[in-house]
Amino acid sequence: MPNHFAVNNAPPFDTVAAHRWFSAHCFNEAWRLIEQTNRSPDEDYQMLALSFASLWHWTQRTDCGSRNLSIAYWQLSRIFALIGDGANATRYAEKCLHHSYGETPFFLAYAHEAAARAARVSNDRDRAAHHLAEARKLGPQVADGEDRANLEKDLGSI
Repeated sequence: MPNHFAVNNAPPFDTVAAHRWFSAHCFNEAWRLIEQTNRSPDEDYQMLALSFASLWHWTQRTDCGSRNLSIAYWQLSRIFALIGDGANATRYAEKCLHHSYGETPFFLAYAHEAAARAARVSNDRDRAAHHLAEARKLGPQVADGEDRANLEKDLGSI
């Protein structure tokens, strides 16, 4: 099949700025939908598509590191948990955990939060309890009080 969409020259805009803008914009729009209590199936799809778009734009940035990937995979895991897809919630929680090792306790704790939530959606109570315990052990090490309170609130919602 011929590629009718091939682009043979540089785009007429700054791709570095575009990736910077879309990585944040798509994340924030997905987050807005996460916080929306009554989503339609179309909004669930948009939430997921936005999160994947954010991840892709991050991977196109030269400043993309483990912390950025940890956050992106955390959001994808959370979304899959919200829509009831335990297998994918687990898949992205594991990616989040992988990229969170070596980061501050805040990021590792939230990686365990994602894994606990994914395990709960998958009805794996033992794995959920393990990751909840790991996240709670890290909680006191989270330096910022507001971050620590948000973590505890999210852990309490699992």
